[in-house]
Amino acid sequence: MKRVFLLIITLIILSLFGLIYLQVEWISGAMKLKREQYDSDIYFCLQNIKDSINRRKDKATIGFSFQFQPLSFSNYVPTSSVLSNYQVKDIIRSELRKKNIKQPFEYCITNEVQLPILYSSGYKMEYLDPTKTSNNHKTILSGENIINNETLNVYIVEPENYFKNHLATLLIFAALFTSIIIAAFVLTIRTMLSQKKLSEIKSDFINNMTHEFKTPIATIQLASDALNNEKVISNEEQIRYYSGIIKEENRRMNKQVEKILQAAQLERDEIKLQLKKIDVHQIIAKVAEHTKLQMEEIGAAFETRLQAQSTTILADEVHFTNIMYNLVDNAIKYSKENPRIRIATKNVGNQIEIKVADNGIGMDKETVGHIFEKFFRAHTGISIM
Repeated sequence: MKRVFLLIITLIILSLFGLIYLQVEWISGAMKLKREQYDSDIYFCLQNIKDSINRRKDKATIGFSFQFQPLSFSNYVPTSSVLSNYQVKDIIRSELRKKNIKQPFEYCITNEVQLPILYSSGYKMEYLDPTKTSNNHKTILSGENIINNETLNVYIVEPENYFKNHLATLLIFAALFTSIIIAAFVLTIRTMLSQKKLSEIKSDFINNMTHEFKTPIATIQLASDALNNEKVISNEEQIRYYSGIIKEENRRMNKQVEKILQAAQLERDEIKLQLKKIDVHQIIAKVAEHTKLQMEEIGAAFETRLQAQSTTILADEVHFTNIMYNLVDNAIKYSKENPRIRIATKNVGNQIEIKVADNGIGMDKETVGHIFEKFFRAHTGISIM
């Protein structure tokens, strides 16, 4: 069972790491694709900007023709004579927004000898040098002859923010879904641990109840065998004595059945202790009397040192009696041979201290840490005296 459980946890962890790896690869590929798409968007934006500017220029040159010597240039009009700085910037902004590129930008239109003829106030001439920046994008605006060519340069300020925003979106969704998957895995593991613990509790409960019923059954068996003895049959007092033991142990078994029925109520906090004043020494004497036959059968030595003067406590008689029975039963069961059991009492202030000692196998530190867990039962012990 443990191997299967560990295997399942290992597979879940490996699956989780595999999903995280695939997400990292997917995000990396998505970012690479986004950069390629960005370059493509910039290219198409520049083409659209070029077309928009040229359409404006065409409208301005209808009906006009210019001729120069020694070369002739048909319908050539400089951009600066048709559009203002604001108009050019508005065209560029509009086209970039269509592709969801909202980063700040600067522009510059240069002539055939790379001299600026129209530019925004923030554009620096160093942007024209491709060795210094890769954020400057250019396209030829107009002119069939190299002499009247104009070049549009658009410099995107801090383009990495465009990718960072996209990356942040991907990371948020990846983290969200990864968290959901991790939560599902954790819930699965917790459920498995809970089921495993419930299975162990069930097993311990069965063992515990077997132990609880085994002692009174053994006592009833011994008393029944004694009643068949010829010496006892002829002794009315002995018959009453052993019959009383059988009746008391039968009553004890009935109480154990009630305890099982009360366990579910205890889980729902519905059970209430029946507190009343009881005498500790009377309970100890009762336990000693009812375990006498078992003691004699296995050759156990039972000793009491009842030194407490104030012996009345406020407790549930059934549960307190079961505690004392269980301590004595465990002392008998977990002693290898010739059990020696001693119960001692004394007053400490206004309280009473009860000590139960035996020469059984004892409990190790790990077992001691579990003694208050319901139905827990140790499987090994350490030898003590």
